[in-house]
Amino acid sequence: MKAKPGYKQVKRRSGALRIIHWTNVLGMMAAIITGLYIADPYYQTFIADPAVDKYVMAWNRWVHFIFAIIFDVTSILIVYLTFFSRVDKAYKKVIPNKQNLVEFWEVFLNLITLNRRKEFSSEHSDSFNTTYFFIFHFLMIWMLLTGLQMYVHGLGSGISSIGAWWPWMLHLVTDWTLPVSSFLVGSTATGTNLMDVRIAHHTTMWLLITWVVFHIYYQFWRTIFWKEGDISIIVGGSKYVKIEDGEKN
Repeated sequence: MKAKPGYKQVKRRSGALRIIHWTNVLGMMAAIITGLYIADPYYQTFIADPAVDKYVMAWNRWVHFIFAIIFDVTSILIVYLTFFSRVDKAYKKVIPNKQNLVEFWEVFLNLITLNRRKEFSSEHSDSFNTTYFFIFHFLMIWMLLTGLQMYVHGLGSGISSIGAWWPWMLHLVTDWTLPVSSFLVGSTATGTNLMDVRIAHHTTMWLLITWVVFHIYYQFWRTIFWKEGDISIIVGGSKYVKIEDGEKN
């Protein structure tokens, strides 16, 4: 779609990032629905059905695990694109230099003053929004690691269908989440235990849901107040910025 007169089209998201975004949207919905069921089954199949034909918990765990794997793959891709994307190299916006700190503060003021103060360029990805996304990805990494710790705990024999190396590697990568979870939950006096990991994993889910709610709100907020079509970034990859006086299209 071409920009209307007085506006210019600005490319903001590559096709790969848009695919990853919507994959993560669907993945989060599936992971939250199945995760809530795993934590506390909130529906059941027909009572008359034989138990052998149900496997409700098994199917929920399977879906949950599959989307965890998808998140693993997309997380690796996001890390790569953070540094090597041809459109936006996001890591540059979270470096705590003077320019980024000033921009972060100005975007925050723009938000809390309802667009009465806008002393920054909204053409590019700003430090406030980029930092917000970095927080999301850190929460996702923590979610994945605590989830894998609970998964490997179920491999009590120390072996798996693909060999003993798999549980060994998972223990090596995720066992540190036990003491960290106990510290976060506040139960270090009783020693580390898997329940603390479950509580940390479940609590992080609610933090992610809160993150998503604000993310959706903020994208609509920017679209309404800035009038630059920010929502279209994640659909078509571009937004439309007003051409300043003396600037060429």
